[in-house]
Amino acid sequence: MAAPLHDVQKAMARYLRNPEQEPAPEGIEPRRLKIYEDLVYNNIEGFLTSGFPVLHSLYCAQDWQALVRRFMQDHRCHSPYFLEISQEFLQFLMEDHQPRECDPPFLTALAHYEWVELALEVSQETLPESADFSVIGSAVARLSPLAWALAYQFPVHRIGPGFRPQTAGQPTYLLVYRAADFSVKFVELNAPTARLLELLRDNQHSTVDALLAVLAGELGTSVEAIAAFAHEQLLQWLRDGVLWIAADTQAPVSRS
Repeated sequence: MAAPLHDVQKAMARYLRNPEQEPAPEGIEPRRLKIYEDLVYNNIEGFLTSGFPVLHSLYCAQDWQALVRRFMQDHRCHSPYFLEISQEFLQFLMEDHQPRECDPPFLTALAHYEWVELALEVSQETLPESADFSVIGSAVARLSPLAWALAYQFPVHRIGPGFRPQTAGQPTYLLVYRAADFSVKFVELNAPTARLLELLRDNQHSTVDALLAVLAGELGTSVEAIAAFAHEQLLQWLRDGVLWIAADTQAPVSRS
């Protein structure tokens, strides 16, 4: 009696994930099995190579292929969508992968940094339309859902074949956002500016100047000392689509 189709499918999946250790399903010609094996591996490997180009460039071919094989063998994807393979790979690196000697210490940080670009490119979020305002300090500004403030223990935006830091250093702060033309942009920040973005991300009803008062208190300075630069920066972020002005702000006044 032939095995149930479900059992055959599971046996086939186990083989395709790990053809070197799993037995080949019975009744399937080896030549056809090889076609499926190459098709599955090449599709996944190609997507990971294009999704993590810098990470890929740091490995020799053998070590990279072994990492892809480990992902296929050890990780169970929770999404059937091809575009979410990168997220599944990142989850594998952060939760399941046992570091090897050839893996850099910044592996997960760099992988996350590269994943962010794809995540923003395909995001279905949209930037809300900003309310009118007259004075930025009195407006209720919020971080765009298409803008992320990130912090890493490695300078991930500088890593490449010619620069591979071996130990964590001072935190690296980055703003990553999707512009109106759908391009993804990366901007390095200092710690106070990154903190301001954090306050804007969680903002509900506070005005810009109220948030600056919080930041000034944390920095041990006065609002006046940081207001001019902060207002200018906020206006630039508003033009870039990093921020939007909520409707629960001052009485609408047309911008000049």
